[in-house]
Amino acid sequence: MDVQSQIRRACPVLVLSVMAACALSASASLDAVLEPIRQANDLPALAAAVVKGGQTVAVGAVGVRKAGSPQRVTADDKWHIGSCTKSMTAALAAMLVEDGTLRWDMTPAEMFADLESQMQPEWREVTLEQLLAHRGGAPPDLDEQGLWDRLWQRADRLPREQREYLTRELLTMHEPVAPPGVKTIYSNAGYALVGHAIESLLDRPWEDLLRQRLFAPLGMTGAGFGAPASVGEVDQPWGHKAGEGGTFEPVAPGLHADNPAAIGPGGTVHCRLDDLAKYAAWHLAGARGERARHASPLLHPETFERLHTPLAADSEYALGWVATERPWGGGTVLTHAGSNTMFYAVIWIAPQKDFAVVVCTNAGGDAAEKAVDHAAAILIREGTE
Repeated sequence: MDVQSQIRRACPVLVLSVMAACALSASASLDAVLEPIRQANDLPALAAAVVKGGQTVAVGAVGVRKAGSPQRVTADDKWHIGSCTKSMTAALAAMLVEDGTLRWDMTPAEMFADLESQMQPEWREVTLEQLLAHRGGAPPDLDEQGLWDRLWQRADRLPREQREYLTRELLTMHEPVAPPGVKTIYSNAGYALVGHAIESLLDRPWEDLLRQRLFAPLGMTGAGFGAPASVGEVDQPWGHKAGEGGTFEPVAPGLHADNPAAIGPGGTVHCRLDDLAKYAAWHLAGARGERARHASPLLHPETFERLHTPLAADSEYALGWVATERPWGGGTVLTHAGSNTMFYAVIWIAPQKDFAVVVCTNAGGDAAEKAVDHAAAILIREGTE
């Protein structure tokens, strides 16, 4: 019997009743919906939040922070969201375009004037917008360049220093893996270039700028970077690697509990459920041409439209978002998933339904991904019918 059948058989009106309660209470709990899915997939923990009408109307968090330990997760715990970070970096870049600090057609030669004379010529034709849409020819896999190991050798350095090294290596020692604008090649390195361009031009770390320009205005008070738990503590969820036989092995907080900060702009943010729900609600309002209830506009409607529109006709990838068609969404929906191989998170936004859902787990691998997607599918179906 699949998880959905388990839920329906055990409590056939549970999901519907929870979603109905959402209309009345901002504290409606999804725990009873999530727990059977968590148990069926042996996940250490599973959490979700639902947004309707621009407000977080239901949350849930079940399971434990660390497999084998008694500490339960709570709705206030923090979750690593991996590549969902990309849309945040794109939004920050968009703010700077509106400020006049950046341009959508700005090139690496302009972003990194100190490297212009040493830069591989092919990079001179790449634009900021292409990098954000994965159309700039940045490499998909730093292992092939030998850079991944060298980044780990520098992982104890300041994040900005790591990104400076990666930028110099990519632009001066390696050509783009494809001509700019030709095809979509998903790349954390491309987002690292954008992040370092931002911090170089403003002379402040990307992390600080994201806190100031995005987290603070949206009230994302629990947002930060890297593995959420403190070293030696189980004060937040630990990440878990997929092991043999469907098991999940906890990864202790520390240097190897996340990817190197060099690729931070592509995937190192962590945040609470309510933070991620606020962020989804902000994009939901932007996609609907409305102002989010909890924040100033931050971006003009035409800028939101640019962020949410694929750059090329042969790709669904926009700027930090996948824009795709779903019948349940009444047309175009926005989505992105993220994983540092130890956590997994997904966001779905349906502007025509004024609906969004976020789901997170503190485990990586295929089984974790399928469980999170299954939970999202159940909440989507019941929340959009």
